[in-house]
Amino acid sequence: MRFYTNKHPFYCGIDLHARSLYVCILDDDGQTVLHKEIKAKPEPLLDLLKPYLGNVVLGVECMHCWYWISDFCHEHNIDFILGHALYMKAIHGGKAKNDRIDSYKIAHLIRGGNFPLAYVYPAEMRATRDLLRRRTRIVRHGADLKAHVKNTTSQYNLPPNNLNLRYSNAREQMRDKFADELVQKNIDLDLNIIEFYHRQLSAIECYIEKHAKHHNGRDYHILTSVPGMGRILALTILYEIGDITRFESVQKFASYSRLIKCRAESAGKVYGTQGNKIGNAHLRWAFGEVAVGYLRGNEKAQSYLARLHKRMGKAKALTALAHKLGRCVYFMLKNRQVFDEQRFLAG
Repeated sequence: MRFYTNKHPFYCGIDLHARSLYVCILDDDGQTVLHKEIKAKPEPLLDLLKPYLGNVVLGVECMHCWYWISDFCHEHNIDFILGHALYMKAIHGGKAKNDRIDSYKIAHLIRGGNFPLAYVYPAEMRATRDLLRRRTRIVRHGADLKAHVKNTTSQYNLPPNNLNLRYSNAREQMRDKFADELVQKNIDLDLNIIEFYHRQLSAIECYIEKHAKHHNGRDYHILTSVPGMGRILALTILYEIGDITRFESVQKFASYSRLIKCRAESAGKVYGTQGNKIGNAHLRWAFGEVAVGYLRGNEKAQSYLARLHKRMGKAKALTALAHKLGRCVYFMLKNRQVFDEQRFLAG
């Protein structure tokens, strides 16, 4: 957890909503100089902040509509900070809670040096990252549809099939499998959606890859040098990291990627682990998939995993391999070097 500790003459906390903003500005002594609700538009916000421009820092909680506030502050040279939603628990305590109180608490957290920071993702890459995340959700929905087709086959006691429904000829073979017309209609609905997804996602993937080469072609090339890391995993890691220099150490990167567990202890006693789901779920998924892909058809990697099996068991061994790949990616991007398998397996 990182806190914002810089000093300013004024501190602005905003309780952010899609259609309204509750703005609170405190001076250096903690006195309220402005406390007002306005519409969520740039013009009224600029009118409120004009007397304080150059002397104020503005902070909001990380929620779905913070993008335009960040761009607004960048345009007008206003210091902007983003609060980590999971760590801003102080604004949710107390007997009463409303927008006015929340904005006042946010401003006080900033002034007191207790405002937990989240990463302000670069504006030029945000839309591409969101598109890639959207693609992931649609792919998972497509997998659910394929599973429904297979489960329906079992439900009506038909012979099992090993058709891969990502291919058009396999989908055509499922068009007349069921004697009941209504059941076949149900399956056809799944098949039509799968077919539509396949066409759209193919175009989206090429579009994202083209933008990745424009945004950071060097890092994309470095990531694809890892065996088993295809273009989708490389794109996911590239856009979820953003700028690798924002991580001060490999330990902080591993923690952000959910590749390590943190011990919970008190008075010398260990109570297990906590915070395992704090961090970037997309990076954790990607590194897990990279570990599986790295092992596929790679005898040296499989031999290395077997040695880990003897030390820590099967489940932990695969997690340890994902962790090591995550650390490797950090140093690859940091030092601008492609993957060196001999050095990786020797470590």
